[in-house]
Amino acid sequence: MVRRQAQELASKAYKAPDNSLPEPFKDIDYDAYRSIRFNPDRALWRNENLPFQVQFFHRGWIFKGRVTIYVVSDGSAKLISYSPDLFDFGKIKPPPAGTDIGFAGFRMHAKINRPDYYDEVGVFLGASYFRAVAKGQVYGMSARGLSLRTGDPKGEEFPAFTTFWIEKPAQHSTSLVVHALLDSPSAAAAFRFTIRPGDTTIYDTEMALYPRTDIAESGIGAGTSMFLFDANDRVGVDDFRSAVHDSDGLAIHSGRNEEIWRPLNNPRDLQLSYFGDINPRGFGLMQRERDFFAYDDLESHFEKRPSLWVEPIGDWGEGNVELLEIPTKQEIHDNIVTFWRPKDALKAKGEYIFTYRLHWGNGPSKRIKDAAHFTKTRIGAGPDGTRRFVLEMTGTTLSNDTKAIQPVVSANKGEIKNLVLQPNPETGGLRLSFDLDTKGEPIVELRGQLQNEKKPISETWLYRWTR
Repeated sequence: MVRRQAQELASKAYKAPDNSLPEPFKDIDYDAYRSIRFNPDRALWRNENLPFQVQFFHRGWIFKGRVTIYVVSDGSAKLISYSPDLFDFGKIKPPPAGTDIGFAGFRMHAKINRPDYYDEVGVFLGASYFRAVAKGQVYGMSARGLSLRTGDPKGEEFPAFTTFWIEKPAQHSTSLVVHALLDSPSAAAAFRFTIRPGDTTIYDTEMALYPRTDIAESGIGAGTSMFLFDANDRVGVDDFRSAVHDSDGLAIHSGRNEEIWRPLNNPRDLQLSYFGDINPRGFGLMQRERDFFAYDDLESHFEKRPSLWVEPIGDWGEGNVELLEIPTKQEIHDNIVTFWRPKDALKAKGEYIFTYRLHWGNGPSKRIKDAAHFTKTRIGAGPDGTRRFVLEMTGTTLSNDTKAIQPVVSANKGEIKNLVLQPNPETGGLRLSFDLDTKGEPIVELRGQLQNEKKPISETWLYRWTR
């Protein structure tokens, strides 16, 4: 039914929604919006002892878009009606009884950490953005239903979820099913999310996309995150913390069965990176550093932020995993975006099906057996004006007998000097260091790997150094 609605929408001209709000909600600031609280006693299924509960967000601040929400039970869909008495408005004057301002989104609760408490495990709020956490984690990066023209200097298009259908779970269900309708000037789409909270929270995602126009710049499985600084990028940083980021790298498991690790940057200028592939096995923004003392932040707890791994189901064909790194001076801004972009344009009046699994947790559960991976990238001053790189690696393929392991590091410009591989007894892994003579180049692309008898025993480390 949702697919039919999306297809019908796409056959007609786009009609922008009326997102106007009455006073005072149209002009409230962040603090005022945060003071509007949903009454948890009015949560969906509050007194039914079901495995999930649902609460709703009020419209206001930057969340002006209205979404329509239904509950599906016994084969029928029932509209969830807005009422001011669902909320505590804090210092804001409540709207008059009978006013229908509507909802901006919703959040899902489940007993993920304790058997006696419903923790928030996921949220749909704002355009096509949604987030989730696994057991013991706190919110960090976001996913997006669809990104369009992301990074285009002419401007980005932001599709939005307009309608949700939430299926009432059975008494002993371990999953919650959410259907969603998405609309934008360029396309409409239907989604089915099967959500399973746990040690890793899974969103099984089925997407049917119907373009209104030819789309050359689509982004599938998009993730949005924040990277402010770390040991590889501390230029101009004056902060008591050692690192500030929701994600520290982009991981890719290519269709060629190569694992790639690309540490993130907060660049001085917008940076676009393209990783060509055919039928990728997975990609996503990772938070590999899980030590509190790597951040020393008692409020943000970046060590508890989830990684998001996108696992395609079926063949996605030829295209690119794309990475955007956007300059920012504040941690409140998401400045990192990644997604899959098909090589061929999506044609108007066509139907495109993408099925994938989103893993919210500590990282991908499936890796190439025994492949060592890079855990830290540090950069500082080297001798004679060079830049010194220090890379940490761990994995069962590594041995303290470094004579059997060959480090292979290359640069498309400049020169690699002083290549050293040595055991690191503190980590139980290896440390690889080298100096980069940039020869005055503003950008240098670097590539590193460990080999044994010319066969890879580690993932591939890629890095873009910018002056």
